[in-house]
Amino acid sequence: MKRILTLYIIREIASLFMLGIVVFTLILLMGRLIKLTDLVISRGVPMADISRMILYLMPSFLVFTIPMAFLLAVLLAFGRLSADNEITVMKSGGLSLVQIMPPVVLCAMVAVLLTLAASTIGVPWGNTAFKRISFEMLKQNVAATIREKVFWDEIPNIILYTDHYDEQKQTLKGVIIQDSRNPERPMTIFAAAGNVGCTPNQQDICLVLNNGSIHTAGKGGEYRLVNFGEYVLTVAGPGKEGGIGRNELDMGIGELRQQINAPATPKATRLKMRAELQSRFAFPFASLVFAVVAVPLGIQNRRSGKSAGFSVSIGILLTYYVLLSLLRTLAERGTLPAGLALWLPNMIFLAAGWYFLRMASLERSIQGTVQDALLTLIGKKA
Repeated sequence: MKRILTLYIIREIASLFMLGIVVFTLILLMGRLIKLTDLVISRGVPMADISRMILYLMPSFLVFTIPMAFLLAVLLAFGRLSADNEITVMKSGGLSLVQIMPPVVLCAMVAVLLTLAASTIGVPWGNTAFKRISFEMLKQNVAATIREKVFWDEIPNIILYTDHYDEQKQTLKGVIIQDSRNPERPMTIFAAAGNVGCTPNQQDICLVLNNGSIHTAGKGGEYRLVNFGEYVLTVAGPGKEGGIGRNELDMGIGELRQQINAPATPKATRLKMRAELQSRFAFPFASLVFAVVAVPLGIQNRRSGKSAGFSVSIGILLTYYVLLSLLRTLAERGTLPAGLALWLPNMIFLAAGWYFLRMASLERSIQGTVQDALLTLIGKKA
């Protein structure tokens, strides 16, 4: 009997879960499709390369869409079971709400493992590969993307402005470049003229600038001015010295720990890396937390149907992500320890979910209980 019930609940959640992943992933992908479509139309990028770029983006999307889809699946599944009085039948058969939880927890652990794999392995792999293929496309089309009297920022941490640009000769006049690849020593470059090209090995992008000056700002108000007759600004690929920098999102777990423990790592960067390292593990466990929250809420939404389940899931997700973003910001500023800040939303929602589960087991209205608690709290303050 329990085996049949377990398979029945798993099948109910799994179908909605897969549908939710597809829908939420497509929604997140829509924001990228506009830029990817522009690559095909304006630069003639092959569809095979676009498909590879979408593949590299998938892990970053799945980290968010898997917990979202699981929450929605559990809410809708238990909302339907409750609306069709199947939960009542289960209870009349001697099963408590806690005894119905194991198949939900099993599904949640599968979602946790999938999100954990995407977070710890997929995200650094996908981000690094995406930057690499984006750089290759930029290298092939850099001359065609520059526009005169328009700020050009196709290269991360580099902004270029030119008064005049000859696309055929690839020459520039009246050039201003802001180079922030080294955040500790940003440079502003002024040049009368220049031209776009590649290094002899065709591996890097270079701008050959003539008759200009380099203005460098450092710590403690340090300022340096260098005049030049010719200066070659080279941009290498991701991970190379002087190239497109790698941030905490591009690093694996081992590299993050190594950089955190490295004395040369700046304090602000170290705080960001600590927050990222904790989020790689804390965020996947949101699916397990959502399982505890969603079951009692899904059961008590039986009268409102699927629309209520969708609305509740959106409300829970917004609350969770806003709280997570706020606490992560505090962790990156050093106000709170990263471990506490990134795991605190899970602890708060787990406590709330356990309370809701207890109220549902006692056949008490969660909404009414929450309203009574708020009224009591307001009365005490008054």
